[in-house]
Amino acid sequence: MTIDKIRSLIRTIPDVPSPGIMFRDITPLLADSGGFELAISSLAAFCAGAKPNKVVGVEARGFIFAAPVAVRIGAGFVPVRKPGKLPWTVVSESYTLEYGTDTLEIHADAVGEGDSVVIVDDVLATGGTAAATIRLIESLGAKVAGLVFLIELPVLGGRSLIDGYEINSMLIF
Repeated sequence: MTIDKIRSLIRTIPDVPSPGIMFRDITPLLADSGGFELAISSLAAFCAGAKPNKVVGVEARGFIFAAPVAVRIGAGFVPVRKPGKLPWTVVSESYTLEYGTDTLEIHADAVGEGDSVVIVDDVLATGGTAAATIRLIESLGAKVAGLVFLIELPVLGGRSLIDGYEINSMLIF
């Protein structure tokens, strides 16, 4: 199976969630075991060179990719979640996204000094989620070794918010 096969398993749905938006639906990819395996292997290959000891996944679709990548490369998995979902002391960061504003949280002890972190998420769009996640990780003293995305939407300019970091995107739409 090739990267082109993975691309063919991502469905484009026009006008979701609002007119003019082309939503990239990953559910057909997740339902295809060969495609999903290739996606995880490819994302893990991007991460392995950075030698992180933690892989951060952003709620919710980022979890789908980050957790198996962490297992594949022998690193710990750290969830970054929406407010009120983590049960212990958290650090929060608000950010702007394509359709408004939101907030992310991480456990205060999830990463720290000496940790090398790779952020794995499904899509790099405007970059707001990625930039907020970087701020959370760095506020706890950890180093962001890179960011890895299944899909990048360059027309939305997300790279400009995370310039200066190693960025790898598997598919460009």
